[in-house]
Parts: sequence; C-alpha cells; structure tokens
Amino acid sequence: MADHGFEQPFALGDTNDAYAENFIGQSYLAPLTGGSVPVSNVSFEPGCRNNWHIHHGTGGGGDQILLCTAGSGWYQADGQDPVSMTPGTAIRVPVGTKHWHGAKADAWFSHLAFITPGENVGNEWLEPVTDEVYGRLPQSGENE
Repeated sequence: MADHGFEQPFALGDTNDAYAENFIGQSYLAPLTGGSVPVSNVSFEPGCRNNWHIHHGTGGGGDQILLCTAGSGWYQADGQDPVSMTPGTAIRVPVGTKHWHGAKADAWFSHLAFITPGENVGNEWLEPVTDEVYGRLPQSGENE
C-alpha cells in the first residue's frame, strides 16, 4: 500500500493524535486487531521518534514486541547502543526496560507493536529523546 509515497504492507492509519504529546514529529496509528493481544501498525515520518518510556506488567505481561515491516528506524534501550531496524527486524523489549523507538532522520519507518498480556499492564511515558541525543545517531544506511 502506498501512503505519502511510503510503501508498506499495512495501512498507514490516522495521525496519532492521542499520543502526540509523547512523540517528536508526526506518527500514524492503524489498529489491526483487538482482543487480548491488540496489534497496531505504527508509522513514523522521517526524524519522528517517541519519548523514552517503560512498559509495566505482572503475571508474565508487559513485554513489548516490535516487528519492523517497512522503512528504517531505531530502537534503543537505556544504557545500550542503538539497534538499526529494517524490514524483518524483531525486538522484544522486556517489561521494565526504559527505551524509545522511531524513524531514522532521512527515512520513513513502520513497525507492528503489541504488548504481551498479563496483569497490571501499563505504560509510563518519560522525557523526550532530545535533538542532541538523536543527532548523534548514524544516518540511514549506517550501523545496519
């Protein structure tokens, strides 16, 4: 499917207005399934990223799974090197891990996102990923 010239297998969705305060730049959200394990397609315009955040949960729940489907982006856990995400990259973010994810500076990025079900599952939004921190990342095509 082509939206804004960005080819991806899932719908772009609507602007992610409900979570806009937790993103730098424009993101889009397309809910794909509901039920006990809702899955959404999240797309990021070039340079867009979400704030640092932590997923919480008990009873085996709260891990976040990110599956890159199109474009090129970053995932970074606090205190670790950034990980380049390209189509086919799968990331498991363990419950309690401070992290962020988003597009590379010059590329669109799309991933499927879901949280493993459990008890007391929630999300804690934290500070933005500053332009200074983001600007130190390799450009698209590097560190892949």
